[in-house]
Amino acid sequence: MSVMEMSHREKEFLSIIQKAESDLRQLLDISEDYAVLLLQGGATTQSADIPLNICTPEDPVDYIVTGSWGDKPFKEATKYCKPKNHNAR
Repeated sequence: MSVMEMSHREKEFLSIIQKAESDLRQLLDISEDYAVLLLQGGATTQSADIPLNICTPEDPVDYIVTGSWGDKPFKEATKYCKPKNHNAR
């Protein structure tokens, strides 16, 4: 059985996820003061991660938009800060 087929409540899966967190903490020197979140999500989710976690609603943030993949993070950032579109197309 692969990890993708396991329930997130099974002992085997819990062992895998705990080892992954432990290894990540050691590799990146993450202290216990911080939570490690292992989340699903693709590029669209990641487009929100930086403005959601780093910016305040009043922060001006510069985006260089060169195409559709640059436009998506810019549009997502409008929910969390004040992005400026420096269109490079």
